[in-house]
Amino acid sequence: MTPFQAPLEDILFCLKEVAGADRLPDWDDELAEGILSHFASFAEGVIAPLDEPGDARGCALVEGRVTMPDGFKDAFAQLADGGWQGLTAPEAFGGMAQSAVIAAGVSEMFSGANHALQMVCNLVPGAISTLMKFGTEAQQHTWIPRLVSGEVLSTMCLTEPGAGSDLSRIRTKATREGDFWRVEGEKIFISGGDQDMSEGILHLVLARTGAPDEGIKGLSLFLCGSDIDGTRNAVTVTRIEEKLGLHASPTCQLAFDGARAELIGPEGGGLMAMFTMMNHARLDVALQGVAHASRAHQIAETYARERKQGRKPDGTDAVLADHPDVRRMLDTQKSLALGARAMTYLTMVELALGENRALVDFLTPICKVFCTDAGIVSADLGMQVLGGYGYLTEYRVSQTWRDARITSIYEGANGIHAISTATRGLRAPEGPDAFAALIERLAGGDAACLALLSDWQGERAAMSKETFEKAHDFMTLTSELLFQALWCKLASTGDAELIRLSKRVARRPLPVRLPLAV
Repeated sequence: MTPFQAPLEDILFCLKEVAGADRLPDWDDELAEGILSHFASFAEGVIAPLDEPGDARGCALVEGRVTMPDGFKDAFAQLADGGWQGLTAPEAFGGMAQSAVIAAGVSEMFSGANHALQMVCNLVPGAISTLMKFGTEAQQHTWIPRLVSGEVLSTMCLTEPGAGSDLSRIRTKATREGDFWRVEGEKIFISGGDQDMSEGILHLVLARTGAPDEGIKGLSLFLCGSDIDGTRNAVTVTRIEEKLGLHASPTCQLAFDGARAELIGPEGGGLMAMFTMMNHARLDVALQGVAHASRAHQIAETYARERKQGRKPDGTDAVLADHPDVRRMLDTQKSLALGARAMTYLTMVELALGENRALVDFLTPICKVFCTDAGIVSADLGMQVLGGYGYLTEYRVSQTWRDARITSIYEGANGIHAISTATRGLRAPEGPDAFAALIERLAGGDAACLALLSDWQGERAAMSKETFEKAHDFMTLTSELLFQALWCKLASTGDAELIRLSKRVARRPLPVRLPLAV
């Protein structure tokens, strides 16, 4: 087994040399490095060693309650005691008030060390942001300190048996009862729907307060605690899903049987309020893809540099990494990990700057799609590099593949994000125009990249017809354009290894041209 090593240097490099984190008014390189270094040590020493045994044991549902694998409760206690759950929360509520960009670096390392545990813990920042934006003062003071301290973890309850991507089909109903509401219905695919690490859970529940025929306009968002004044609320775990991967992350089916809840935000404005949490989750999932791409490369490269295979031309023993096809796969893994990382941190910095929301909105689905696909491809290549050992569990690249596979499905399937980009993303010119300007800046005069940009502009202009049919191809072209431009930027740093890899990236087969509508 190859021990997890946090990609700290690569994260700091991308933040400084590509994302331009120093553009942030309160950015401090030394502070950022200190915080990320501290978490890297924690991830390597405490969280990562639980990943393999947690995957093997999984979670259990015992008398209606979920038990986590051995060691997870203690690791979470250390995580909470270190203040990591409140990293970005305001100081007034006990948080550290650090940048979301630093939190992104923490999240990537957390996912690489133990994706399953990260899944249960990392909905908290989104819940805090939702409370800060839509909660009343009383709601903020009730919940945020408890989320920060680790007393409470949070969930996001959207999906139902008959309502997945189409939220207009939600049937969970909320009925007013005095100052509170009662929630009735069933939710599925709820990450961390129950666990025994925190004392309580805050469920953010999307439920219908209007008539069924009102669609998404009749949806409202509710705060539903697992316990009310020391008594268990009417929220029951009816099952834990059996999954391909993430065995140590309990994916629960929940029944709300008249559970007491509070409305957060305006009645009928639930989707708008929930999008605060969903947008955070989508970039977090992109970082999960980056983490898996990086971890798969780390395992494959370590193995390939040690495993003897064949002879060199001079007759001496060769290792796998000496063979051109293996080097091709390793280079592909490394370029995907670095390019995806640069893509996500650039988006995070733009989000933190808050100066070009249209660009961030355009970049977010691209990050989600490209980075999650990159994680899956890199894990698959890792198994190929290791050969038969990659198919076994010993080196754990197969677990990386299993855990990575969900990332292109949840938080909006990648095909839905492609459709969103081809429709809503192109509807107003501000987003795609800002994207084109970004590509020009990153390309730095590179002729091939600028030619690809010109092709993209042509396809963009033709997307008004056969939009749904061409959405996948347009997303592929868009994300490849951004990836190529970022590698131009990476090569411009003058690093010899990055220049070599950039030449490999430039030889990637380009997406097929979309048929231009006439």
